[in-house]
Amino acid sequence: MAAIAYVDPGNVAANLTSGASYGYLLVWVLVAANFMAMLVQYQSAKLGVVTGLSLPEHLGRRFKTGPRRLYWLQAELVAMATDLAEVVGGAIALNLLFQVPLPIGGLIVGLCSMALLTVQNRHGQRRFESAIIFLLIIITIGFLAGLVLSPPDPAGVANGLIPRFQGPESIMLAAGMLGATVMPHAIYLHSQLAKDRHPHARKSPGGLLRVIKATRVDVVLALLLAGAVNIGMLLLAASTLGGIAGTDSIEGAHAAIVNSLGPVIGVVFAVGLLASGLASTSVGAYAGATIMHGLLKVRIPLQLRRLVSLVPAIILLSAGVDPTWALIVSQIVLSFGIPFALIPLLRLTATKEIMGEHRDGWPLRIAALVSVVLIVALNALLLWLTFTGQG
Repeated sequence: MAAIAYVDPGNVAANLTSGASYGYLLVWVLVAANFMAMLVQYQSAKLGVVTGLSLPEHLGRRFKTGPRRLYWLQAELVAMATDLAEVVGGAIALNLLFQVPLPIGGLIVGLCSMALLTVQNRHGQRRFESAIIFLLIIITIGFLAGLVLSPPDPAGVANGLIPRFQGPESIMLAAGMLGATVMPHAIYLHSQLAKDRHPHARKSPGGLLRVIKATRVDVVLALLLAGAVNIGMLLLAASTLGGIAGTDSIEGAHAAIVNSLGPVIGVVFAVGLLASGLASTSVGAYAGATIMHGLLKVRIPLQLRRLVSLVPAIILLSAGVDPTWALIVSQIVLSFGIPFALIPLLRLTATKEIMGEHRDGWPLRIAALVSVVLIVALNALLLWLTFTGQG
């Protein structure tokens, strides 16, 4: 379920735009972001398994009322940005497949995600996870099928692993790709999922250690798959869309893919985008509920939450805003929310009073600290470029 957050429509927009506009230039951003994602998702899951509390619950216990509400507000804005991206992406997919108007497509995606959340409510987390895994398989096929017909240039890929930028717009795209990969709402959610999935893990030291090891393997495998899909999207755009006018939008990229690789690959791609929107919007609503309960001790039905958070996306789609631009901006918003989730997570998992013998070792703590510093530095650079008129 956490891996779904890393292959949502926001990723599609950021990765396709990057590949179409800059070729293989920003491959290194996705590789670095995926390693960061593995690191922080493992830390988040371990926190939930070892302590029996989610990250929002830990913070809810430590903050006073004022700071706790402010923290919830920024986390809620991050969740709303996620919801917007996922509904917009699903609406674009329905428009590509069936020419459904974008506002109606957004409404359909929202209603379908409510049906998925009903599965979670009535049949439990395991059945919900099975539905999400099925959608993840469709997403993987949808976004990687084109690489079979249009393989990337090995030399270009190798060159793309060298860290560098090419002007302010590439920095903005990198921030969007980072926000779309190291997603804050997934950091909050994974601690809750791990806690719920292994409620009895803490009863024996040996059992707890086995669950932690299994969690590490689970995180690495799931995010290797998500990382492969993300990198595959960028490589497909670089090998197929480079130099073609109009490919700076998902609709334009889809049209170019159809022209280059045929209508079958175009349909497969659109189906993958639809599955991405449906799956990720359900997971996003789940994450929002986790954040609200942990910080405010408030529970509202998941379907009601999904309905309320659907409204901004429908308004945006009805207003005629460029949907691909909205997707990229939403990912930049996510990027600015990452430090608010990462810094407390780093501090909690390094504290012996909280984690006991399972606290992070020095190598893990240093790696997490480097990740936070890099993310904050990239965000600061993006802000400077924006406010000096260079972005």
